[in-house]
Amino acid sequence: MNEAFLRSLTPSVLGILVRRGADFAAAEDALQEALVEAVRVWPADMPREPKGWLITVAWRRYLDAARSDTARRRREDLVEEEPAPGPAPGVDDTLQLYFLCAHPALTPSSAVALTLRAVGGLTTRQIAQAYLVPEATMAQRISRAKRTVSGVRFDQPGDVSTVLRVLYLVFNEGYSGDVDLAAEAIRLTRQLAASIDHPEVAGLLALMLLHHARRSARTGPDGSLVPLAEQDRGRWDTVMIAEGVAILQAALARDRLGEFQAQAAIAALHADAPTAGETDWVQIVEWYDELVRLTDSPVVRLNRAVAVGEADGPRAGLAALAALDDALPRHTAVAAYLHERDGDLETAARLYAEAARKASNLAERDHLTRRAARLTQLRRTG
Repeated sequence: MNEAFLRSLTPSVLGILVRRGADFAAAEDALQEALVEAVRVWPADMPREPKGWLITVAWRRYLDAARSDTARRRREDLVEEEPAPGPAPGVDDTLQLYFLCAHPALTPSSAVALTLRAVGGLTTRQIAQAYLVPEATMAQRISRAKRTVSGVRFDQPGDVSTVLRVLYLVFNEGYSGDVDLAAEAIRLTRQLAASIDHPEVAGLLALMLLHHARRSARTGPDGSLVPLAEQDRGRWDTVMIAEGVAILQAALARDRLGEFQAQAAIAALHADAPTAGETDWVQIVEWYDELVRLTDSPVVRLNRAVAVGEADGPRAGLAALAALDDALPRHTAVAAYLHERDGDLETAARLYAEAARKASNLAERDHLTRRAARLTQLRRTG
């Protein structure tokens, strides 16, 4: 059974169930039961219309649950609404479902978490890592969100900023290589940009394109992580970069700066440099200053410390880093890099090894371990 194919059908089917009157939590549960049934039945008897089959089975599962909780008259009304088997509509409901999940009854953070779990297909662990919180905390947040919207009709879609946050986090998970959702996030953001005249939507689309243009150069033939400074820039997608820069310039010209536009501007400066040594780090620091003003994010401040280290020297970067909480993800890796740049190979090797132990994915762990080993070897032979 092709799990990727099943996952691709999930958002659209879930959207149809919600629009037909199912509350979100019950619809999600019913769809999960239908997916389990598909895994059991389809290998021996693949339906001609897989999507229509899922809609029918999931809706029946929903009705079975509803019959135990609602009055007889309401049960009869729901039975009459059951969709007939056959070809399902070819409409893409994913983007609409993102808006529906950003329901006004939820806080923005809960709406993002719920959408990532229900529509984006991310695990609770992945969402917790994106939010920089323990997995148990995120599991509780998602459970509370489900309880909040249980029984609520989704006729009040959420705001654009929450949807953008969801799309950005989904893209980041796909871009990391852990879950291949980056292309889907770009597709949905293109749809959103085509339907909404909003500079931050354009900024997010530009940011995604500029990052995605470098994707093929981010890993070596063996799957190892290749840092930005060491990437083969000839492998970058120049057509995608040009599109991203053009979209960004049009958004910035409207003089309504937001965090996604600022992040895209940083990505554009990296993309514009023919070599790593020609990167305009002074401008990048200035854009990080804008991001700090807009977000006051500790992760932004951490990335700014790296940029300061490049623009003004590693000791200036270490001074900026010293003002931040050392419990931040990647703090130790950044400290290792800046100490390496400053010539303190012993401290850098120790910190790289420590950062490797804290790394959240295998590619990053291997990369940091190799850095530590390389510096240890240099110290022995140097």
